[in-house]
Amino acid sequence: MQVYALRIFVQDLPAALAFYRDVMGLPVLWEQEGTAFGLDAGISLIVETVPNDAPEEDRALVGRFIGCSFKVDDIQDSYERLRAAGASFHGAPAQQAWGGTLAHFDDPSGNVLTLVSV
Repeated sequence: MQVYALRIFVQDLPAALAFYRDVMGLPVLWEQEGTAFGLDAGISLIVETVPNDAPEEDRALVGRFIGCSFKVDDIQDSYERLRAAGASFHGAPAQQAWGGTLAHFDDPSGNVLTLVSV
């Protein structure tokens, strides 16, 4: 068994595509016009839209902590590059008690993602 994909839910699919493709630099694998797209992030990262008129339980999937960490070699460089490209961080990279360094940032729908360096 292995992880195939991680799904992230957003409100604005074009803004999410621009963010994940252009700001984060992730290659687009496929697009399903108006509903979803897939990215190569080591595993498939699938970004799906949730319409504003969707049921509350579906809308609750947008704008939350995802638990998705992107491993980078140089977290300070990645942090500065993503900030310069428009990513909104919760703070500067911070050393963790377990030895790694983390920095949390938001996608355009408010989903919280993480940079990690170990």
